[in-house]
Amino acid sequence: MDEVILDQILYVAQQVVSWIASFAIIFGGVVPYIPQYRDIRRTQNAEGFSTYVCLVLLVANILRILFRFGRYFETPLLWQSIIMIITMLIMLNLCTSVRMATELNTKRRSFTATDSKDEEIKVPKRLFLDFDWNYFWSWSRFVDYLQCVLAFTVLAAYVTYLLLDSVLFVESLGFLAVFTEAMLGTPQLYCNYQNKSTEGMSIKMVLMWTSGDTFKTGYFLLTQAPMQFWICGLLQVCVDCTILFQVYYYSRYPQKPISHITHTTSAKAL
Repeated sequence: MDEVILDQILYVAQQVVSWIASFAIIFGGVVPYIPQYRDIRRTQNAEGFSTYVCLVLLVANILRILFRFGRYFETPLLWQSIIMIITMLIMLNLCTSVRMATELNTKRRSFTATDSKDEEIKVPKRLFLDFDWNYFWSWSRFVDYLQCVLAFTVLAAYVTYLLLDSVLFVESLGFLAVFTEAMLGTPQLYCNYQNKSTEGMSIKMVLMWTSGDTFKTGYFLLTQAPMQFWICGLLQVCVDCTILFQVYYYSRYPQKPISHITHTTSAKAL
């Protein structure tokens, strides 16, 4: 009798731990962006945050969802991808609105042709896409980012549908998805290198990246996720640690003078 009760207690405890782990996997990935989102809203300055981080995560999670059609993986990972896509679109919307408000004299850029009657954007009407690689992912309206994401999703879904029976394609798709996500920190890493500073970047965000990626990699190993997942998870942790080293290095050895002029659009985000 005691053994039956003990088995029931262990079963319930195991289920609770499993639910907590699943909840952490689904929502843990978006938590690091909460302090960055608040910093951008507070300072009205998005210069310290690289929107290419959003691009990397959008591509990675779209590909991961498509990968599931060819090879099954844990449902919490699927929901994690859906929640992350929504979060990155919210971040893009904020960054776009902030930049448009603070850069009134900047020439407007568009992903698709716009009617010349649009007085707000003032992009001349063209027969083809108003597309310039020099301004890729630096457009003036949130709807342009949304159109680009939808175009990529439709194209990737169509190719996946055609090649879904190919084991090589499915495995390559899975590797590409997790490898792209593993490169998440590289746009921020490069942005910090270009600026010779980590000013404007939320250090809390990077610390949460590191802890989250460490937990996620352990989750991949424990749940015996496909090999691509945990290998790229380890790579992601290495990139996070490199960014943390940048924080230490640029604070200890400043590469450019820190402005003492306070401005509402360039206040430091901690």
